[in-house]
Amino acid sequence: MSGAGPASPGRGGPAAPPPADRRRDSPAAGSPIQPIIKDVGEIYSRLLDHRPVIQGEIRYFVKEFEEKRGLRELRVLENLKNTIFETNERVLPKCEQAMQDNLSETFKRLQAANAMIHKLQERECEAKKLQADKVMAREEKCIAHWEEFMKEQQKKRAEVDEEHRKAMERLKEQYSEMEKELAKYVSF
Repeated sequence: MSGAGPASPGRGGPAAPPPADRRRDSPAAGSPIQPIIKDVGEIYSRLLDHRPVIQGEIRYFVKEFEEKRGLRELRVLENLKNTIFETNERVLPKCEQAMQDNLSETFKRLQAANAMIHKLQERECEAKKLQADKVMAREEKCIAHWEEFMKEQQKKRAEVDEEHRKAMERLKEQYSEMEKELAKYVSF
């Protein structure tokens, strides 16, 4: 059974004609070899030709896989449906109620915090305004003091200038008198 003989259809060469044609062409058409060839063909198809068996196994596997997968998907979908129903009917209303309760309390806290911050901002603004007023008053006081100081300095300068002028006049008079007296002594 090397597969090279006439009893190996479909293996390695052109397809052999159907068995009915073989009887016509075969020289021993009525001879005792005919049952042997038939037996060899049956043995070959049972032992070496596995296509029908494999096709049956494939059909069985696909059928089982689709049935099991279909049931598994149905169970998953049923579980999802139950979970969604439970969430919509029980969990969601509880969450909404808890959220409403907590949100109102949180909103009140936020309003109180906002009011406190507003008061702090007002106090800070007032403190800044007072500080700015104090700084402005100090600046005005310093400017007034500076102007008074400068006026006083002008007066003192005028007085010093006047004294200096008078002293210069006295010195001029004194020196001119001294020159006159010197001129008297020089003429001797």
